[in-house]
Amino acid sequence: MAQYVGALDQGTTSTRFMIFDHSGQVVAIDQKEHEQIYPRPGWVEHDPIEIWDRCVDVTRGALKKAGIAASDLAAVGITNQRETAVVWDRKTGKPIHNAIVWQDTRTDQIVNEFARDGGQDRLRDKVGLPLATYFSGPKVKWMLENVDGARAKAEAGDLLFGNIDTWCIWNLTGGPSGGVHVTDVSNASRTMLMNLQTLDWDDEILRLMGIPRSMLPQIKASSEVYGKATGDLAGIPVAGDLGDQQAALFGQTCFSAGEAKNTYGTGCFMLLNTGTKVVPSKSGLLTTLGYKIGNQPAVYALEGSIAITGALVQWLRDNIGLIKTAPEIEQLAATVENNGGVYFVPAFSGLFAPYWKNEARGVIAGLTRYVTKGHIARATLEATAWQTREVLDAMNSDSGVDLTALKVDGGMVYNELLMQFQSDVLGVPVIRPKVAETTALGAAYAAGLAVGFWNAVEDLRANWAKDKEWQPKMDAAEREKEYRFWKKAVTRTFDWVEVETREPVPA
Repeated sequence: MAQYVGALDQGTTSTRFMIFDHSGQVVAIDQKEHEQIYPRPGWVEHDPIEIWDRCVDVTRGALKKAGIAASDLAAVGITNQRETAVVWDRKTGKPIHNAIVWQDTRTDQIVNEFARDGGQDRLRDKVGLPLATYFSGPKVKWMLENVDGARAKAEAGDLLFGNIDTWCIWNLTGGPSGGVHVTDVSNASRTMLMNLQTLDWDDEILRLMGIPRSMLPQIKASSEVYGKATGDLAGIPVAGDLGDQQAALFGQTCFSAGEAKNTYGTGCFMLLNTGTKVVPSKSGLLTTLGYKIGNQPAVYALEGSIAITGALVQWLRDNIGLIKTAPEIEQLAATVENNGGVYFVPAFSGLFAPYWKNEARGVIAGLTRYVTKGHIARATLEATAWQTREVLDAMNSDSGVDLTALKVDGGMVYNELLMQFQSDVLGVPVIRPKVAETTALGAAYAAGLAVGFWNAVEDLRANWAKDKEWQPKMDAAEREKEYRFWKKAVTRTFDWVEVETREPVPA
C-alpha cells in the first residue's frame, strides 16, 4: 500500500516537489528557481516551458532524495501561483506567449476601459473581485489582442487557457496526447471569469472580455481525481488542485468559519474562512473560493492580497545589492533599534488590498542624514507587517469578528524580528506551525482525501502542531503612532503613474 502523498508546488520564483507521510511530516523536498523576465517596466513574465521542465526535474529529485518509487505515492496534488496566465496551442502544447505573471501591470488600460462603465466594482457582485491588473481574465484578452493570429486560433478552438495549475495538470496527464484540461474552483475564482454562485464561467463576462468559452478549462472540486499522471509519475492519480493561498488555508487546517492564516512569500496573503456563505467585502478585500472537497458544498473566504513582501527583500538583494543573501536582512535590521523614521511602501505593481490602486508606485518616506542601511533593512521588514495590519483591519471590519490569533506560514516566518514586530503591530499572538510549508501540505491533503489516504478533515486537524508563538510587546500608543506614519507614507504612492494609451507588443 502507498505510504506517501506528493505535492507539486509551482510558485512565483521557484518550483518544488514535496513528499509527505500520513502524519503530514515532510519526507523529501526538491526545489529549483526559474527566470523572472521583465521586458518593460511593470511587465513580468515566465517561460511556461521552463516552468514545466522544472516541474519534471524537482519531481525526479524529490523521489530520489526520498529513496522511493512513484508507485509509493497514493496521489499527487498541485498548488500554484494563481493569477499567472498561460495560453497554448492544444495540438502542439506550445505557449503562444510567455506566461503573464500576476504582478504584471500591462493590462491597466484594459482594466480602466472596463471600469469606465460601472466603476472598479463593476463585476464584484458576480466574481467577488475589483477590476484590477492582478487577475487572469484581462491578461488573456491582452494576449488575444496583441499576439499575431491568436484571436483567429482561439475562435477556431485551437487555443487553451489556464492558470499555472491547469498548465501543469495538462502536461502531467499527457499534454497534447490526452492531457486533462481542468482547474479547480479556487483557481477559477481568480480569473475574474467565474460566477461565485454558479461555480461556472460567466457567459456575460466572457462576452465582455472577448474570450471564447472553448479556451477555458472545466471547473472541478479542489479534491477529486482528475486523471492519471504520465511520465515519471505514470499511473498515479492527480487528485488535488488548489491555488497557493487556498492550499495554505487547507494546510493550516482552517476548516471552520472564522479561522484565518497569513502566508509570507513573494507577496503576502491573508485568508479568513467564511464557511459556505459568500461574504461581500466593503473594505477592499476579495471574496474568493476557499476550497471544495468532492461533492461537498464549496467553502468561501475573504482574502487580503499584498503584492510585494518577500519580493522586497529579493529586490534589495538583486536590484540594489544591499545584501548578498535574503537571510542577511534580519541581521542588518537588527543593527538598529528602530526604523529611524523610515517607511518603505513597496507599491512596485500598484497597491493591492485594501486600496486597489493600479497607478501607485513604490516610495521610501522619512529619509534624513541619520538613516543607515540598517534602517532601510528594518523598514523593509516592517513594510510586510504594516501591510498585514491594514488587511487585518479590513478583515475585522468585513467579518464583524476580531481575530484573536494569526496562524502564519511561508518562508519569512523564520525571520524572528519580523514575526515579533508582526505580533506587536497586530496586538495579537502570531503562531507558526511545525510544518511551515503549508501550501504544499494543503495540496497533498486535498489529493490524499480524494483517494482515501486520509478519511476526513478531522484526520488533518490531528496532524497540526504549534512550533512557536510570539506575543505582542509594543505599547498600544506607540503602535498607533507608528501606524499613522505608515498610512501617511502609503498616501504618497497614490496616482504616481499617469494614464497612457496602450502600446502594441514590441516586435
